Amino acid sequence: MQFQGQFRGTDDYIADKDLMVAVNAAIRLERPLLVKGEPGTGKTELARQVAKSLGLEMIEWNIKSTTKAQQGLYEYDAVSRLRDSQLGDQRVNDVGNYIRRGKLWQAFAADRKVVLLIDEIDKADIEFPNDLLQELDRMEFHVYETGETVAAKVRPIVIITSNNEKELPDAFLRRCFFHYIRFPEAETLAQIVEVHYPGIKQALVRSALSRFYEIRETPGLKKRPSTSEALDWIRLLVADDIDPADLRADASHALPKLHGALLKNEQDVHLFERLAFMARREGR
Repeated sequence: MQFQGQFRGTDDYIADKDLMVAVNAAIRLERPLLVKGEPGTGKTELARQVAKSLGLEMIEWNIKSTTKAQQGLYEYDAVSRLRDSQLGDQRVNDVGNYIRRGKLWQAFAADRKVVLLIDEIDKADIEFPNDLLQELDRMEFHVYETGETVAAKVRPIVIITSNNEKELPDAFLRRCFFHYIRFPEAETLAQIVEVHYPGIKQALVRSALSRFYEIRETPGLKKRPSTSEALDWIRLLVADDIDPADLRADASHALPKLHGALLKNEQDVHLFERLAFMARREGR
């Protein structure tokens, strides 16, 4: 039966029309939704909010550089079985006692639809996406140790995130519905700030966001600050009761106030120090 739920965003997550269309299209097509975008643009949070909006459980698989596709299906603990056989443990007679279910198995075994998040797939080896092609396409896999085939009781909503650190294989991309989360414009980011900090002084938000976008667009910046870093920075500005006028005053003659929330490497700090020095020298 076709799932009838529709994602329309939540009170805690500002989703633009294109993103909502992408989520709902992936649900209708029953294909994984591949979400790319800069780090900190809310890709992981999207999966949580889709689950919240549709009233579904979420199963989260966080990918690391050492993660193998097999771990998402199951892992067979042969070492424990060998040890138990040496100790005469009767558990060894059932190989199923040594099978540990992975996140895909958990999602396939669920009695109702769930949201399965495969987070930061591009961190893994280049062969990782290809190794999951058949399982995500057919929604089933074979357990060689027990001879059983595990098939999804209810097809999960699969959301896959990528920070674009590696190119993903064409065969994998063909099986996904794709959406790129663009960095939000100032108006949208202001709405996001309001969601996180209701009632915040609008004069401070306007000055902070104006300064934030100036920083993001500075030529030569190695790492541009993200949405999450903007929120952290504005939170600190509120906590320190910074005057909006002070943000405008330091725009060209000093490092940004509380710059550690925005600039995350020494090259970018040195860049702004040089720019501030040059601005002060030219202003003499």
